[in-house]
Amino acid sequence: MSTTPVDSTVTGLANPYEDLEAQLRGYAIKPADPAYDEARAVYNGMIDRHPAVIVRCADAADVVACVRFARQHSLEVAVRGGGHNAGGLGVWDGALVIDLSLMRGTTVDPANHVVRVDGGCLWKDVDHATVPFGMAAPAGTVASTGVGGLALGGGVGHLTRRYGLTVDNLLSADVVLADGSLVTADTEHHPDLFWALRGGGGNFGVVTSFRFRCHDVGENGIVIAGPVFYDIADIGDVMRWYREFLPAQPRELNGWIGIARVPSIPLFPEEIHDRRVCMIIWSYTGPHADAERVLAPVRGFGNPLLVGLQNMPFTALQSLFDPLVPAGLQWYWKADFVTELSDEAIEIHRKYGEAIPTELSTMHMYPISGAAQEVPTGDTAFAYRGGGWAGVIGGIDPDPANAQLISDWAKVYWEELHPTSAGGAYINFIMDEGPERVRASYLENFERLARVKAQYDPDNVFHINQNIPPAAD
Repeated sequence: MSTTPVDSTVTGLANPYEDLEAQLRGYAIKPADPAYDEARAVYNGMIDRHPAVIVRCADAADVVACVRFARQHSLEVAVRGGGHNAGGLGVWDGALVIDLSLMRGTTVDPANHVVRVDGGCLWKDVDHATVPFGMAAPAGTVASTGVGGLALGGGVGHLTRRYGLTVDNLLSADVVLADGSLVTADTEHHPDLFWALRGGGGNFGVVTSFRFRCHDVGENGIVIAGPVFYDIADIGDVMRWYREFLPAQPRELNGWIGIARVPSIPLFPEEIHDRRVCMIIWSYTGPHADAERVLAPVRGFGNPLLVGLQNMPFTALQSLFDPLVPAGLQWYWKADFVTELSDEAIEIHRKYGEAIPTELSTMHMYPISGAAQEVPTGDTAFAYRGGGWAGVIGGIDPDPANAQLISDWAKVYWEELHPTSAGGAYINFIMDEGPERVRASYLENFERLARVKAQYDPDNVFHINQNIPPAAD
């Protein structure tokens, strides 16, 4: 899509967006406005882009007006939900940013275990609405993550083994298409679009609301969860035990594994602050009467530095790490899907775990097994259903002076580890890495996605994303 500055196409107006603003219940933020710099900021502090205008939409009609205006004036379109995207693709230089952050309503149907969620919601909004009823929609592991970005990319988190990915629990979506029309997509209406939305990212339109299936978690929303830390020297024994142990456990037990430096905060004993560790974040969401039996091997394995398992509301589990990773930190992400945690890979993790450059830098591996593994590859756009993990390496620090340091660590770590991977990556974890990485992340689903793209967005209006170009005629 070509870009022409709007002020050269709408002439004779002191405010070139006057026509658009007259149609909005929300409001526009322009470069001269005091709120502009705050409004253009995204989760990753390395991203510094300057949109032409940011429109805080109040409802679906505002989104329709933005899409039509952008097309009329040949403006690029970027779509921002929670702003959590690794590559900062919710903003773009010279673009009209459709910002959904005002659209944060939820409606719960406890009897039918369904929640309707506006497109600008964060997952903490959803948890706030559902957990008091003892239920949750499968999501990620950070409560400040936007619903739209996580859900459209797949959605891997604490409930994946038990209830599947977020996309496996999507019932319907209201979508503003590239032509400015609004449709509802589900298994009976626009089924090809509905298939593509379940993992295909923001390629197909602006989702203004979602309906998710919810599930019972714990007992009245109380789960048993927390971290177990081991010294990095023990990583070989821990990872070899973990790779055999977890797949054989009840699906109510989930555990994601990684490396880190213990944060220097009161939550953890001072004597292990800044210690390099292999960590597993466990969560048990089943009946509490069975918890002691299920968790005994977790508590008893190896020589842990800390066993932090305890009863907590599911909302607390979801937000456990939010205070450590506020918006605005420097981030550099590299990612891969992993089908096997090999001895070769474990040695690479040990090497780079011993060399973690900053206190917040880390590596995480989230299991994609159990219920998520049972969904056939072609049933949703999310393609990696063969078991294993979604892995991500994150170089993280608050200081821009350390941006190169954390980026270099993540890059060389990934380059050495990548040959042990499955090839593609979870799109929610990758930055701007080129079309081949996007293609590899969808396997045989890519060609079908390109055909759906050609049907619903033939001009590739929605291309500021992990882009899937429309198939040629």
